[in-house]
Amino acid sequence: MIHTPTVRPRRLRATPAMRRLVAETRLHPAELILPLFVREGIAEPRPISSMPGVHQHTLDSLRRAAAEAAEAGLGGVMLFGVPERRDASGSAADDPDGILNAATRAVVDEVGDALVVQTDLCLDEFTDHGHCGVLGGSGEVDNDATLVRYRSMALAQARAGSAMLGLSGMMDGQVAAVRDALDEAGHRETALLAYAAKYASAFYGPFREAVDSQLSGDRRGYQQDPANRREGLREAELDLAEGADVLMVKPAMSYLDVLADVAATSPVPVWAYQVSGEAAMIEAAAANGWIDRRRAIEESVLGIKRAGADAVLSYFATEIAGWIR
Repeated sequence: MIHTPTVRPRRLRATPAMRRLVAETRLHPAELILPLFVREGIAEPRPISSMPGVHQHTLDSLRRAAAEAAEAGLGGVMLFGVPERRDASGSAADDPDGILNAATRAVVDEVGDALVVQTDLCLDEFTDHGHCGVLGGSGEVDNDATLVRYRSMALAQARAGSAMLGLSGMMDGQVAAVRDALDEAGHRETALLAYAAKYASAFYGPFREAVDSQLSGDRRGYQQDPANRREGLREAELDLAEGADVLMVKPAMSYLDVLADVAATSPVPVWAYQVSGEAAMIEAAAANGWIDRRRAIEESVLGIKRAGADAVLSYFATEIAGWIR
């Protein structure tokens, strides 16, 4: 008598070794990118209260953090600058001696080619109104005037040594404008990371503290509506047509469907940003003993990878690398 074989999926879950062998998604340090903040005018690293374990760095401590990231085998770092003085046009953003450009030179000098040194290309950290662009006469963000500023910022960042510019401002035509400026100036090898699907999210709250944001109001006039899924893919397609080298979905956690959509169709790498609010929620719940911190961090980043991200920006990046190496 022939018996029908018993299907037992649990066979492949029986031991840690078996689970590791058949895992469909894996984390690797080279697929992790660490966001770092550097603040002008401070003598010691300054803790960010809403982001436990994350600091606003001095140039010296930034160098150390970047060296640690390189030693951990991370793929890259993303630098954000916090200037002492701000104005309506964000003039410190393209100042060759401004904090972000000075920090870029310092990190490139420290780590060389061991990391892809990336820089945030947006005006929000540098303006006295906190918006990502130049304001028009009625107080709205002037898209085309902002593109002029982005072109200038791109040249300053490329000259400082940034290998990849993170276009996070969500202005129409920003990728084409910046690509054109870089190519005209001979910076053809500088790559562009387009924040293609960036949503007007409540999960950016701790980041606002990290960059000492001056924003009053919101950015719903240029960031995407959380209600919209197809729009994310449409934005990604537009950025591809303008010359983006990598596409970003931000935030990650609440937009895994958008991430999966973009990853399924993109011919270029797709990254996702585990933003400040996502990290802060894990830290707060773990501090209260409600969740296992390490397991929650690993599961959250695995979920982002499983949805299609080729790399993940995470404030936990160096720590994760130490766990999985």
